[in-house]
Amino acid sequence: MNRKGSALSMKSFVFTLSCEDRPGIVAAVTTELADLGANIAESDQFWDQVTNRFFMRISFLAPDTLTRDAISKALAPAIARFDMKTELTDQSQRKKMIVMVSKFDHALLHILYQIRVGWMDAEVVAIVSNHEDSRRTAEIEGIPFHYWPVNKDNKAQQEDKLLGLVKETGADLVVLARYMQVLSDSLSKRLFGKVINIHHSFLPSFKGARPYHQAHERGVKMIGATAHYVTADLDEGPIIEQDAERVNHSLSANDFVARGRDIEARVLARAVKYHLENRVMIVGNKTIVFAR
Repeated sequence: MNRKGSALSMKSFVFTLSCEDRPGIVAAVTTELADLGANIAESDQFWDQVTNRFFMRISFLAPDTLTRDAISKALAPAIARFDMKTELTDQSQRKKMIVMVSKFDHALLHILYQIRVGWMDAEVVAIVSNHEDSRRTAEIEGIPFHYWPVNKDNKAQQEDKLLGLVKETGADLVVLARYMQVLSDSLSKRLFGKVINIHHSFLPSFKGARPYHQAHERGVKMIGATAHYVTADLDEGPIIEQDAERVNHSLSANDFVARGRDIEARVLARAVKYHLENRVMIVGNKTIVFAR
């Protein structure tokens, strides 16, 4: 595709689609984009042979005079022809997120660092916690801090406050960075696809308290972490990213904890980045992730 205009006079968009697979889908979309003077920067696609569904993500540059509505209008005939489920995102609009944390702040700090150095393009509009431990971090970063302790009597009230904060800040995503409270079924359903959690192991995992100590007592040879979307079924949401590291008998339980925290922080950051860049498509109980 020929370039029309320099990158300095272009802005970035991401278009994702899913539909029944048949010939002509890619051509229909890319032809319309070419006619608009757009230049494709990245393209990924996947055909699920079991369901015969086709999935695609296209990142492209378009003249800065071209609006999102104009692009949507141009793509409308192709969308209707193939009965596509689509999303078009203007990447110049910086995504906003709320980070929720309890006492362990390693995942929160990693996200803040990755934003600071430019690897992750997002704005943390609020830090919410059921403990005071991260207040100082929020003050240093200039981020509003909300201390909302949770118990069985005020849980519904605190979740209503969270929904209000999402609306007030325009947050696109809520990140549970080792937030040690279970969200209610109602909240999980209302924010489906907009809440990412980090779990301290591969799923399924050791249940209950001190999971790394349980793993150590069982003599496991690998520990890991799983980032997933939150659903009403605890720790059963669509998985976005996972990683693991080999361990052995010579390591202490504290060594397990240290390595586990490092994995958790990395896995959560990657999952959040994939979501912010519209690289994740939820398909039932799983995801398709067009990762780089």
